[in-house]
Amino acid sequence: MKKLLPIAGLVVAVLPLSACGGASSSGRTSAAQPVAARVSATADRYKNYADLARHEKEGRDYLRVLRPARASHVAQIAIHGGGIEPPTTQLADYAARTGKDGFYSFEGIKKSGNTALHITSTHFDEPRALNLQKSVRYTVSWHAAKGDTATTYVGGRDTALSAKITRALRAKGFRVSTPPGRIDGGDPRNICNRNARGKGVQLEITTAQRKAFFKGGRLDAAWIADPRHRTAAFYNYVRAVNSVLASL
Repeated sequence: MKKLLPIAGLVVAVLPLSACGGASSSGRTSAAQPVAARVSATADRYKNYADLARHEKEGRDYLRVLRPARASHVAQIAIHGGGIEPPTTQLADYAARTGKDGFYSFEGIKKSGNTALHITSTHFDEPRALNLQKSVRYTVSWHAAKGDTATTYVGGRDTALSAKITRALRAKGFRVSTPPGRIDGGDPRNICNRNARGKGVQLEITTAQRKAFFKGGRLDAAWIADPRHRTAAFYNYVRAVNSVLASL
């Protein structure tokens, strides 16, 4: 089995277009066109959380944020949050708050160089995240992919839930594509699949789509931290995902 690799890199896989057009900042579709998904060909700096914790300081370089589920059996997680893959923390946090779901975020808070804190999903074994996962039956893991076409690669072992989320996003005008193998979320070791049912959903959201979530297309930390800068697309996207989870 090939090892899953980090998503920020230069290898390009061009995929055929799926049935839906790309979402603009208003959440509407655009004309069909090929989608480029870039996934990394380089290894992580750290092999797991313990390795990272020996070299990085919590509170200075990274944060671990956890809220247990209040009224559901769902976890919304962002293991590459903060400055590692913006704005995955903001998306997972808002989705969890509105759904009263469990929330976990591993956040890079360095002034620069946060990508060094990336631990690929199959090696991510931070204890708080694992404990939350054991307590829930359903998981949505929020990630960032590179790409100048607005799309989401929906993967994970929970294929039934992935299909429902795909339909919900497309119904709101968002483009959804089949993920390349390296980011398909199918490995049982992937943190998204380590819940009580052994299967979850992984959302890999391209740069263009993430930029559409914020006014001016800005993804810098101070800008995305302010909810006033969110566009209608941000809320429409989360509502589409949560509309499926609410029926579980």
